Amino acid sequence: MGDVAATMKIMPESVETDLEDLKSKLEAVIPEGASLFGSKIEPVAFGLKALVMVIMVGDIEGGTEQVEAAFAAVPGVESVQVTEVGRPL
Repeated sequence: MGDVAATMKIMPESVETDLEDLKSKLEAVIPEGASLFGSKIEPVAFGLKALVMVIMVGDIEGGTEQVEAAFAAVPGVESVQVTEVGRPL
């Protein structure tokens, strides 16, 4: 087996949320066995921006579920959505 790259869109609770601070908090809760591959800030609408993170996870043992649960528990996170899963190049 191997790793997969999961792209996740994390929506903040408000437009006032500091996304750099939120990113630091999310990085701190990445479960063992997963790692951050990259991230960017993406405009959504009306001044709201989302944090898009690519997380490398094992392709067995629940895939992205542990990461999604850890991210959703971080204060300031409104929602977590997996937008893409695939093999890294």
